[in-house]
Amino acid sequence: MVTANKDAKEAKNNKIITMSEANGILDRVLGDVSKKSAAQQILVGAGSGWATGYVTMKVGKVAALAVGGGIILLQLAHQQGYITVDWNKITRKMDKVSDKVTEAVTHEKPGLLDKAERYVDRAIATAENTVNKKRKQAKKWYASFLGDNDGPKINDFHIFLISFAAGVSLGIGSA
Repeated sequence: MVTANKDAKEAKNNKIITMSEANGILDRVLGDVSKKSAAQQILVGAGSGWATGYVTMKVGKVAALAVGGGIILLQLAHQQGYITVDWNKITRKMDKVSDKVTEAVTHEKPGLLDKAERYVDRAIATAENTVNKKRKQAKKWYASFLGDNDGPKINDFHIFLISFAAGVSLGIGSA
């Protein structure tokens, strides 16, 4: 007798509510809100607005955490050498999209000078990056040559990572 009662209660609790049933429940509880008094309309509006804002904030926080965490994980994987990016392929795709946008806006295809200017800009940027990398390598070699190795040093990414972890902790604690 007790198990049959328990099974009936579990079956009732595990019942899935369909959309039409939910709509019927809302109609019975709220009815036509426009026919209610001003105080009831204010209460229903404020309550539904609060619920929407609350859910939106919770979903937004989860989405922001997922996107931010994903970006940080990708950056860490890139720094560790697990991921390599084919920047040439990305720039070729960007050039195609840029050409289509330029053509759509000005109704003219980009000329040879525009493409040459883009090529020169990228070549200069590549040369600048190469020089900066070689300069860092030269500084590192010079420091090791002088015996000025104090071990690992904190860089900007470490500071960012620590502040991000602290921000996540504060966000979780305040939510």
